[in-house]
Amino acid sequence: MHLGLEGRTAIVTAASRGLGRAVAASLAREGVSLVINARGAEALDLAAAELRAEFGVAVTAVAADFNSRDGRAEILEASGGQADILVNNPGRRQVPTPYAEITPEAWRSWLEDHFLSSIEMIQSVAPGMQARRFGRIVNMSVSFIKFPQVGFAHSHAARLALSGATAAMVRELMPHNVTINTVCPGLFDTDALHTNLHGHAERGNTTYEAIVEDRLKTCPAGRFADPSECGDLVAFLCSAQAGFISGQNIVNDGGVYQGLF
Repeated sequence: MHLGLEGRTAIVTAASRGLGRAVAASLAREGVSLVINARGAEALDLAAAELRAEFGVAVTAVAADFNSRDGRAEILEASGGQADILVNNPGRRQVPTPYAEITPEAWRSWLEDHFLSSIEMIQSVAPGMQARRFGRIVNMSVSFIKFPQVGFAHSHAARLALSGATAAMVRELMPHNVTINTVCPGLFDTDALHTNLHGHAERGNTTYEAIVEDRLKTCPAGRFADPSECGDLVAFLCSAQAGFISGQNIVNDGGVYQGLF
């Protein structure tokens, strides 16, 4: 499908590897110029070089902390105020923590990183999108936003706050052809997934292989997904054809979530 995105400009955060990198590649394949961000300059510069070589698009790499106000300012400056697409991908690793051990500082930190940072980016780019009458905003979340898990209360609080806030923005932005959606991926074959599974194995006094087997048993697809399957979903949500889809939390998890809504 021709997505009608040639000549557009996208900001994609946490894009040096994993799902952020896959999203950047899917957009670049459609002729989108990129501003990509991550904290580590070496991996980010390598990703930028690979994307330029493979897709022939302009790629600006901004090594900065998305979760800091100065970092966000650097990213926005690099886009020149012309971003047509914003993919908010905080890229923070989740570590399960019993609710009684979550400190006030941890609650605030998660709200800052997964809620306020994304909201500030949206508020910065949305007016320009409205003026140009085209904008696509995608927030990257997790599949279990739909079925909260023990040990992740601080993560859920921040992610649900973002979904709620952006759902309320939809009615103000849709008249200007600006959409906001949330993508909720499940088990994708990334370094982050395997790091988390190794951590679960250590905490559970079991093997990595046993944890993998257990996770795959819960997934009707019976496999970990390729990151490109998430990247291509995001690219479609950013397309000209997706202008009627907004305010949705779209689960992409191989059938794990069994709810209807």
